Amino acid sequence: MQSSTQTLASLPPRERILEAAHKLFYSEGIRATGVDRIIEQSSVSKVTFYRQYASKDDLIRAYLDYRHENWISWFKSSLKEKSRNGSIAADALVATLRSWFVQPDFRGCAFLNAAAELGSADPEILRVVCRHKQDMSSVLDEFFSGRNLSLGRILSVVIDGAIVHAQMGRPVEEVLEDFKTSVKAIMA
Repeated sequence: MQSSTQTLASLPPRERILEAAHKLFYSEGIRATGVDRIIEQSSVSKVTFYRQYASKDDLIRAYLDYRHENWISWFKSSLKEKSRNGSIAADALVATLRSWFVQPDFRGCAFLNAAAELGSADPEILRVVCRHKQDMSSVLDEFFSGRNLSLGRILSVVIDGAIVHAQMGRPVEEVLEDFKTSVKAIMA
């Protein structure tokens, strides 16, 4: 198996920069991560960086688009996989969140983090965050189809609360138990 460094080194410069930015922005924060650090991590020159991304803002938008595509794809497939195992929809959702929250690199929702860091200064970031949350709601509406009530937006708010509590360091099982109680109340 290749190490992540070997894998990163084999990518074209634009993708190396994006992968390095993804890792750093998510783990350390967008504002805390400078262009020089991304250049170092992606092993490209400053000239190559700016040929690929005209500014850090362009890279931030690319990062959020990349994160959105990957996260939504993972979310859909995880829900489908967990429900295929015979779980009811609410249990599949809890299992999906559990699998994310227990990841060693879990640092909450990249979109909530971006909104908190940059939202008031960059309306474009808020549009990207809103689109992500709308798409998450749509996935949930589709997953919980057959209900008289559109659950996507309601569940998204409850999920965001669970994410924040898990990010704050509250025990995952405690967060998920409260989350499951909330979901059951919403669906009753």
